[in-house]
Amino acid sequence: MNEISRQVTQAARGVWRHRWLAVTVTWAVALVGAAVVWLVPERFAATARVYVDTQTVLKPLMAGLAFQPDVDQQVRMLGRTLISRPNIEVLVKDPAIGLSTGNQAEDDRTIETLMKSIKVENTGGPNMYALSYRDPDGARALRLVDALVNLFMASGTEGKRKDSQDASRFIDEQIKVYEAKLIESENRLKDFKLRNLTVASTTNQDYFARMGSLTDEINRLRISLSAAEQSRDAIKRELATELPALPVEAASAPSSLTPELDARLDAQRRQLDDLLRRYTDAHPDVITTRRTVAQLEEQRRIEHDAKARVESGRPRIAGAATNPVYQRLRISLTESEANVASLRAQLGTQQGRLEEIRAQAGRMPQAEAELAQLNRDYDIIRKNYEQLVSRREAASLGVKIDQTASIADFRLIEPPRVLPQPVFPSRIHLALAVMVLALLAGIGSAWATTMLKPTFSNERELSEFTKRPVLGGLTRIVDGPALDLARQERLRVGGMVGLFLIGHLGWIAFVAMHSGT
Repeated sequence: MNEISRQVTQAARGVWRHRWLAVTVTWAVALVGAAVVWLVPERFAATARVYVDTQTVLKPLMAGLAFQPDVDQQVRMLGRTLISRPNIEVLVKDPAIGLSTGNQAEDDRTIETLMKSIKVENTGGPNMYALSYRDPDGARALRLVDALVNLFMASGTEGKRKDSQDASRFIDEQIKVYEAKLIESENRLKDFKLRNLTVASTTNQDYFARMGSLTDEINRLRISLSAAEQSRDAIKRELATELPALPVEAASAPSSLTPELDARLDAQRRQLDDLLRRYTDAHPDVITTRRTVAQLEEQRRIEHDAKARVESGRPRIAGAATNPVYQRLRISLTESEANVASLRAQLGTQQGRLEEIRAQAGRMPQAEAELAQLNRDYDIIRKNYEQLVSRREAASLGVKIDQTASIADFRLIEPPRVLPQPVFPSRIHLALAVMVLALLAGIGSAWATTMLKPTFSNERELSEFTKRPVLGGLTRIVDGPALDLARQERLRVGGMVGLFLIGHLGWIAFVAMHSGT
């Protein structure tokens, strides 16, 4: 600690020895700095804050129906590309702002300066943007920020609409291209099928699958045919054991020729029995019922004789089968014969198809490979075509949405305004900095002169500098007049420093009073 204090005291003594140099440098730096501060214009900042609301009611309602781009990403891209040369050129050429000078070279320099000085920052949230610009003319800065806010709000709708139109135009062009490809692919597929009607399969099976399927079908038909033949043979054996006609006794059994009259006659007889149990023979109902029974019996006898004469006049078929079991077996045998004939026909047809496929063994796999390739190309083109058509409809609906609603809702949270105080560093800050810099420059110049032309106040400083032992020293005796002279010197230096401080503080006060004019 003592060593540091000693070194500081030694440096102070060295500066004091060149005090007039320090005072001169301090005043020179202060005067030059004051002139620079007065010539440097103050800058005023114009700011505005805009919030972009991307959450619209249509977005959830049209989900899955219309193409909806990432609006948040588009807004972020708008914020990044707002400070571009075309946009800045629009601002410079705007006569209301007053930036254009009519000289192309100067306008280019102004554009470059504006691209560096205009700030668009994302603050306070993902869609909150702060726009700021600094200019010596506060009114011009305000006009520029106002025009920049209007440009930012207008660029959203125009850019989105232009993108939608370009996308729709591109999709329409691609649909035309794929429509031509689809027609060409359909024609190739049609021509191939016409050339290979007997070779190409109408199913989705290839050559070997068709061979296997036909073989399995032929085996199944053979099994069914064998079972049908065995069933037919069994029916033939059963039919051989049955007699075609029934015995004479069973065939001559009486049968009713007038079943309706017999039923009415039985009903009248039962009614007559019931009446006789309750009444006598002289009762009118009994008499009436007896008369009705006699009439029905007479009518039945007449009809029976007439039908008997008709039956006796018909020729009899000799050997007609009268056995119902035999008749049913004959019917089953006929059905079995028809089933066997049908299975044989199916078996012959399938065997013919199998032989035809085997005869085309050299051509069919190649034709099926070509058909599969044509179908694959056609399916790919048709799928792409259908996707493009569906996307065109979604894009068309999206364009209609764009026409009814903008990309987002731009809300001006903080209108453009100019801050009342100049931005840092203002003239006051620069004046204070010049005062401190002048003091440091004066002290530094005196200390540098001391380092270049060193002097020693005692034997110890000389010994440390020369690295040699000091044998002795002479003491200076200061009398009264010398002390008066030294005191006056200090007063003069102090007065110069005090005058510097007072003058510079007065300059700072003057700058503060005229700041912003």
